[in-house]
Parts: sequence; structure tokens; C-alpha cells
Amino acid sequence: MYEHDPGEVSLQPRNVRFDWTQTPLHWMPSEPIASHTVSALNLLLPEGERWFCATYTEALPLIADAKLREDVLGFIGQESMHAETHNDVLYEYLDAHGIDPRPFTAHAEYLMRKVLGPRPGLSVRAQKHQLVDRIALIGAIEHMTAFLGDYALNSRWDEFGGDANMIDLYRWHGAEEVEHRNVAHDVAMYFGVGYVRRNLSMLFAFVSFLVLMLRGTRYIVRHDPSLKDRGYIVLWFQWLRAMRRGSLPSLAQMTKGVARYLKPNYTPDGEGSTAQAVAYLAGSPAARTPLQ
Repeated sequence: MYEHDPGEVSLQPRNVRFDWTQTPLHWMPSEPIASHTVSALNLLLPEGERWFCATYTEALPLIADAKLREDVLGFIGQESMHAETHNDVLYEYLDAHGIDPRPFTAHAEYLMRKVLGPRPGLSVRAQKHQLVDRIALIGAIEHMTAFLGDYALNSRWDEFGGDANMIDLYRWHGAEEVEHRNVAHDVAMYFGVGYVRRNLSMLFAFVSFLVLMLRGTRYIVRHDPSLKDRGYIVLWFQWLRAMRRGSLPSLAQMTKGVARYLKPNYTPDGEGSTAQAVAYLAGSPAARTPLQ
């Protein structure tokens, strides 16, 4: 269906707008846990995307390659829009449904700005080393967002009666992740991130992602008056059941996605289809307005 390869695309941020006033808390009515799991991404994405942008802005003066600089600037523009759009969801959607995101996002802010942020007190050499560590970690995370973006584009959420706005949010975001999937890997290679460092970063990123998503999902479940909080173990099994039904990506899909990154000859080219991503973005209700 998406056989036409558009070739290299110029990365441009898109000015998206969403109206959350009619979106229910269980945006997949028969899948409340899956709904909350996907919604939990909003607790992490705004600070995570800002961290990406801040790190790459710090790295930009060290990049002499003109094409890579252009790609990084396009990446920063897209990720900035992702951050602000998911930040709106925190307050116009979660907060409006009685789920106060502030306690959780305070932890996300501390993690991204303090634990994973720059260390100006270090020596110049140590600061550069720590910057490259962050670049390696972003490369691993961006691999995950690429294969999860491809999952969103091809998900069965419509079959579960998913809210059209919420589906469009994640498919717009996922399509742009597929569109710019090469940038973080190219930056990591430019800064000399080797095989061992790359893969240690992926293992850390994947385990951290699962832990943070489990915590974020439980946070929403605990504040949803229609659900009982039965703890992390029960939530884990609820995840597995949702995965079997197809409302969430399976552990097998995610593990295979991570395994592809561990290959010595890894490239991001196989993570999703640029043609499909560009086609979706051309028709996305929220992404049709160019950023002015």
C-alpha cells in the first residue's frame, strides 16, 4: 500500500491543534487499562521531549556537518511541538477528568532536568563525556519511539472504539517519529557512540521505560474512581491481557524491537515506512496546518 518511497524528507514541525472536551477518560471504552497506559505517556513525554531539545541544542555548536545540523534543527522543531502538545493533554484532558498530573510530572521534571541534565560543575572534558552519554541514551530512546510510532500507525485502536482525537494524537506523533527516525542514530554515530555504549544505553532505556510506564499507569488507575487499584503485580497481568487482545503492543513486539537495535549492523531505516508516515501526516486532521 505504501510502496512509493518519498526519499529524504525535510523535517518540519507541524502546527497541530486538538480539542479534548469530548474525549472520555476511558478513550477506548472497553479497554480502560490500555487507555490509561497510553495516556500515561503524557506524564513523561513533555519533560522527555524538552530534555531531547535541550541536549541537542547543547550539542549543536559541536556539529560541523551541515546536513546533520539541518536535520537536528528539524528534529528539535518537531520534538518541541510534541512536548507542548502532550503538555496540553495533561491539563485539558487528564486534569479535566480529575487526574491531577502535577505530582507525577514533578518527578519527571526532576529526572530529566537534574538526574539526566547537564552537569556544569564538571570539568570541560567530563561535561563532554556526559553530553555523549545523553546523546547515546537519546539514540536508544528514539529507536523505541520509532518502532512504537510504527505500532501506533498500524494499531487496532479504531477496532476498540478509540476516540478519534486521541488516536490522531498518537498517530501524528508516531508518524513524525518514523519520519525523523534516523536523526538520533546519526547524531550518536557523529559523536562516536560505539557498539557497547549504544547497547548499554538501550538496555537502560528499555527497562526504565517499562518501570516508568508501569508507575504512570498505576498513578492514573489510582485516581480513576471507576477502577480499583490492586497494585503493580495485578496491573502487570492486566497489561499482558490487554497485549493479548491487541490494544497494547506486546512484550514480544517490544523485545524484538529492542533486539534489532543490538545488531552490529543496525540502522533505523527498517523501523516503519517513511511513505506511510508522510501519507498519514498529509491526511491527519490535526496536522494539516503548517507551522507559521
